Amino acid sequence: MIRILFFVLLVLCLALGFAWLADRPGELSLIWQGQLIEMSLMRAASILISLFAAVLIVVWLLRTIWLSPHTVTRYFRSRKRDRGYQALSTGLIAAGAGDANLARKMAARTRNLISSDQEPLIHLLEAQTALIEGKYDDARKKFEAMADDPETRELGLRGLYLEAKRLGANEAARQYAERASEKAPHLPWATLATLDHRSQARQWDEAIRLLDQSRAAHVLEKNEADRKKAVLLTARAMERLDADPKSARDDAQAALKLDDRLVPAALVAAKALFREENLRKGASILERMWKLDPHPDIARLYVRARGGDSALDRLKRAKKLESLRSNNAVALATVAEAALDARELALARTKAEAAARLEPRESIFLLLADIEEADTGDEGRIRHWMAQALKSPRDPAWTADGVTSPVWLPVSPVSGRLDAFEWKAPPSQIAAATEDGHLNPDQAIRSLPPVATVPRPVEEPAPERTAEAAPTAERDQTERERAERERAERERVERERAGPEKAISVPDRKEPAASPATGKDAEEAPDPFFGRPPDDPGVREPAAAERTTTNFRLF
Repeated sequence: MIRILFFVLLVLCLALGFAWLADRPGELSLIWQGQLIEMSLMRAASILISLFAAVLIVVWLLRTIWLSPHTVTRYFRSRKRDRGYQALSTGLIAAGAGDANLARKMAARTRNLISSDQEPLIHLLEAQTALIEGKYDDARKKFEAMADDPETRELGLRGLYLEAKRLGANEAARQYAERASEKAPHLPWATLATLDHRSQARQWDEAIRLLDQSRAAHVLEKNEADRKKAVLLTARAMERLDADPKSARDDAQAALKLDDRLVPAALVAAKALFREENLRKGASILERMWKLDPHPDIARLYVRARGGDSALDRLKRAKKLESLRSNNAVALATVAEAALDARELALARTKAEAAARLEPRESIFLLLADIEEADTGDEGRIRHWMAQALKSPRDPAWTADGVTSPVWLPVSPVSGRLDAFEWKAPPSQIAAATEDGHLNPDQAIRSLPPVATVPRPVEEPAPERTAEAAPTAERDQTERERAERERAERERVERERAGPEKAISVPDRKEPAASPATGKDAEEAPDPFFGRPPDDPGVREPAAAERTTTNFRLF
């Protein structure tokens, strides 16, 4: 565009010049070698401009002839480079599609047309070709060469990391991820992988420091970064709760500022405050969290905040929770449990039945069975509630990667992923045995059988027993037998409900050591250039000897 504008301006200037000379005619005389040359001024200007243009044309022709060998060479070189890039593009597409033969052919053609020093993508094409052909050693060597080149360091480290994860070399994968995060802290995969590894090793301080660096580099979204930091602070608070309640309280409260709906952080903060004899502030934290999320763990800790409280005191606290979130199944069940402990059986039955109508769950029907045992002791009615518990949906639990835990854990013991546990109902394979496929709590309550009125035989007291001791001993024996039957019935229900789902059992505030990651994390899943899924027919699985003898170069 600039050249066209310059040409138009030049033509305009020449036209103006000739028009100016035409308006001012004149004669030009020149004596050269004894000859007199006379011409008009317009003719002289035309000859001068024509001569200048002829000189420029001659110079251009001489320059073109002089540079013609270089021009021809550059033309053929450019054509060869274009063919090489076309072959490279075709090879990458073939490798992504799993066509090993075409990818290998295009890789060889690209290397003949383009130098690998000029185009690093050739290494990527060769590594991908080796992967889909099952030549994992060759692919690993290519990735190691790319990791040594500053221009392709991050690409090589990512390839080595995914290969190490595929073969189960977790230590090598950890080192590759940490090196990538040090060299390029803006890479999300390296930051998240290093964060998971440090969390599995319970290195909470290093994990929090790395997360702060990623926040400064804007690697993660603000909400995601705040959530992960709140989880890490909660994990560190749980670890410090026994030895240093004050530090645990500070970490838990900082976690609540980042995520006010994180129930484990509220529990840790309340426990730390209770240990500091600050019951009012701890209860305030639990009440605030209860209004947002009525969680059973919150209710349990709130009701039993003071160890010396009587059953009636615990019932009052449970009623206070119910007043904060009325018409809630968890609140009603909490009041029913506290009323059962306080031996107010009518209130316990009323609240438990109301909770069953709102949200029929296994634990609520088991609670009704306990109330029935304490109230009437009728075996038929107890079995009725146990049968309803067997047919009802399971209670929510801390679940992650197909396993459940009695307490919240910051890291999944299966995949090693941070913040994997969710409070949700585990999958159940036993459906409600009803005609319409759904449990009807009202019908279950109405179908409760009447209390059996079978008279009990009266035994004569032994001569050595007193009149008061005989009924007491008989009642204790009856209660023990009833407790044993209740325990056997509950074990039977649990065995029937147990399925292929796994469960982990960990003590309070003690997380198990994170096992090696065996699941496929969505954030760490190999992309099309660094591996194929196991069911891809274009990928050859490594031999068993290769899986056991593969050695990664560690840094």
